[in-house]
Amino acid sequence: MFDHTSRYYELPVATYVGPDGRAVSYVSRRFLPQGAALPLLAEVSVQQAERIDMIAHRTLGDSVAYWRVCDANNAVDPQALTAEPGRRLRVPMPQTGTS
Repeated sequence: MFDHTSRYYELPVATYVGPDGRAVSYVSRRFLPQGAALPLLAEVSVQQAERIDMIAHRTLGDSVAYWRVCDANNAVDPQALTAEPGRRLRVPMPQTGTS
């Protein structure tokens, strides 16, 4: 259902059957990992006007992997991570699946 690089890749798909008998499939809830527990690849400083996808591309080689940087910094709001130039961000080691 999801590409192997997606944060949802390893999550189980569940099905809800409504009162009318219609089945609706959905992805189970994803719980955020503890950022400090993720193996560290690097720490980077946010540059002026830099976006989180740019940081992911520069460090991980994949702009869509911005969610990994969010996980490593215990962030739910990606934009908040780059709001302050000079902020140090943890970049985790690339891992298979959602870990």
